Amino acid sequence: MISLKALSAQALAFLYIATTTQVVNGCTVFFVGKDASTDGSVMITHSNDGEFDTDPRLVNVPARHTTSATRPIYFSPESYPRHVGTTRQIPEYYPIGDQVEFEPIGFIPVGSSSSTYAYLEQTYGAVNEHQVGIGESTCSAIFGAIPLGAPNGTALLSIDELTRIAMERSTSARQAVQLMGDLAVEYGFYGAGASEGTGEALVVSDPTEVWMFHILPDPTGTSAIWAAQLIPSTGFGVLANMFVLRELDPQNTSEFLMSESVHAVAQEYGWWHPSDGLLDFTQIYSDGEYSHQYYSGRRMWGAYHLAAPSLSLSPVYDDLISSPYPLFVTPDGLIGLTDLFRFHRYTYQNTPYDLGAVGNLAAGPFGSPNRWNKGINEPEVGGHWERSI
Repeated sequence: MISLKALSAQALAFLYIATTTQVVNGCTVFFVGKDASTDGSVMITHSNDGEFDTDPRLVNVPARHTTSATRPIYFSPESYPRHVGTTRQIPEYYPIGDQVEFEPIGFIPVGSSSSTYAYLEQTYGAVNEHQVGIGESTCSAIFGAIPLGAPNGTALLSIDELTRIAMERSTSARQAVQLMGDLAVEYGFYGAGASEGTGEALVVSDPTEVWMFHILPDPTGTSAIWAAQLIPSTGFGVLANMFVLRELDPQNTSEFLMSESVHAVAQEYGWWHPSDGLLDFTQIYSDGEYSHQYYSGRRMWGAYHLAAPSLSLSPVYDDLISSPYPLFVTPDGLIGLTDLFRFHRYTYQNTPYDLGAVGNLAAGPFGSPNRWNKGINEPEVGGHWERSI
């Protein structure tokens, strides 16, 4: 069992916040380097904004030792139930009533990882006994893939399963990033798809480091394109359903990790050439904000408006792919745990975008910042609500 006392002793905070009043699904992640926090902690958060069918369970996965040569991989629904079966030996996932046990869609070798670490699991692997933590945010991407087991399926691994494997086998953030990337390249990666996008971004942390990790399927649907960057210890940043990695330096292996496909695919398609200089990951591989303009960017602006108001970043832009906001900033002051809760509650109070402002008709008579799902005739009306953090 994971010791919560040990987690707090090492001062790694992981917040899991589930809300159900947003118009569409999406996740927001904050990250704080150890020298940007009030007590020297590395902190990451993850708000998992879902609808009524999201599986809200936070489950303890014990450490295991296996004699099997392979590990089963399952398809990853993100609605309830996210898993049904007895093979993982987790009582919360045992069949209830007429539930049918999930069948594996494939297997990967156990290799030298016959023993696994204990961890906490929600939709994704959250934090393990070595304090490797993960926050997730689905992103748009220019390529997609279909999971094995579905018609025309080609890819084995989702971000859900990759994060669980990282929890099982990793003792550092860097190791987790490399492991997830290597497995996705070898066995194929598929994203959530539909309106949520076919790419994924993770913030991966341990007690001393924070890494930003991006991944999408390759054009064949049988492999992956991925990259990761080490965040400075003085950095604070936000991830809001869109890629944020920019120029990648493959020569700087202490701060950048990536697949060979990052450059190979871009060059093959004529999108980048070595003579162009460093490759901008978001410029090449992002498909922009999904849902609408400002869906991601307003949250990014809001986070930096709270943490570093001295930067006076503009809330208005033409195109988020053109890089109006940085990957990270140095906050104006040190950030504590209560600050992160406050940031997650932010609905742009006292700004022109305040969802609960007096006179905002959609806020109703009580100034509510919440916006419920569209009514019967709302699709006929143009425009969008502000997407709050």
